[in-house]
Amino acid sequence: MLVLGDAHADTPANRRALLAAYGAAEDDVALQLGDLLCYDLPAPTWFIAGNNEDFDVIDALRAGETPPGVANLHLLASDVVELQGRRFAGLSGNFAPTQFDKPRSALRGDRRRHFVRADVERAKALEDVDVLLCHEAPHGLYHYAAYDPGCTHIDGLIQALHPELCLVGHHHEHAECRFAGSRVVGLAPTWERWYRLDPDTLDLESHPTEP
Repeated sequence: MLVLGDAHADTPANRRALLAAYGAAEDDVALQLGDLLCYDLPAPTWFIAGNNEDFDVIDALRAGETPPGVANLHLLASDVVELQGRRFAGLSGNFAPTQFDKPRSALRGDRRRHFVRADVERAKALEDVDVLLCHEAPHGLYHYAAYDPGCTHIDGLIQALHPELCLVGHHHEHAECRFAGSRVVGLAPTWERWYRLDPDTLDLESHPTEP
């Protein structure tokens, strides 16, 4: 199973890198961790929305619609899908303290990039989750000088779901840790690496993206 970090594929170079990863992997299904910005893909892909997206497209996908120019794409937004014998859950968006307690319907413009409390609570109610996809990181995965950019709401989500594996985007840097008994892996961006996930063992292999 192909696994991809942030793509930012609204530029020609990043789009070429994204498609090169699909071509190199030749997998039947893919996962992607947000900031995709390319919605016509070569293979069925389940993804979470990041903080850089076409939010009209994301809203349509949230509503169960497939807008023009979108192909092979499925949004995980506080829900779960079973693929190759594993259950994958996803929380779309990033955290903003000023928006968190609002209803999603109150978010406008670029503020639609954020998750809200209802999104987190709905995700916490999911059952039998093997792999959790998040755009934000839990605490302990990244450290910048004396600053840990982890999000308390992701901490709580991992503690509620107890996934065997949590995959994280957003930070454009490969990192690994354990949090509350779960293995957590932050993914490099697609223009640097692509990954292959073994659904039986949940082992993750890393491969350089060819120019």
